[in-house]
Order: sequence, then structure tokens, then C-alpha cells
Amino acid sequence: MNAQLMLEPDEWAAAFILNKKRPPDQAPTLNQVASLVARVGGFLARTVDGEPGVKTICLGMQRNLDFAPGVRFSRELQAAGSCV
Repeated sequence: MNAQLMLEPDEWAAAFILNKKRPPDQAPTLNQVASLVARVGGFLARTVDGEPGVKTICLGMQRNLDFAPGVRFSRELQAAGSCV
């Protein structure tokens, strides 16, 4: 499934940025974003760890949603040609 079915572009881009990865030009899959959000919440994603839990995803999503407005503001500043 496409991540844009559940998340705004700034929200899924924030998940990539928080994981120090460059956001793709096209919307990623929801599974890719869920994995990145879980990592932000503390999931280590080792081969023996299994799937992330609800608490880990919730913590990651809270942090991701707090960061998304900063991504939006940065994009707006860049489009306006100004810099802070």
C-alpha cells in the first residue's frame, strides 16, 4: 500500500529524515514508513527481534508527528527563497 493513503507527504518524509535517510521523490510503501517510525520509537530491527510492538510504533509516531511541521516549514522557507 502507498504511504499517502494514511500519511501526509511531510509526515512520511519526516520518518526518513529522523532516520537520517533522504526521502524518496515518490511515496514509499506504508510498510517502509512503519518500519522507520518503529525505529524512531526505539525498535532496533535486528533479524531476531520480530515485529515492532504497539508501544514502539506509538512512541515513534508521536515523535514523527512532532517533527513533521518542521519539515513543512523548512519546505515553505525553501520555496520562498528565504533562509533563517
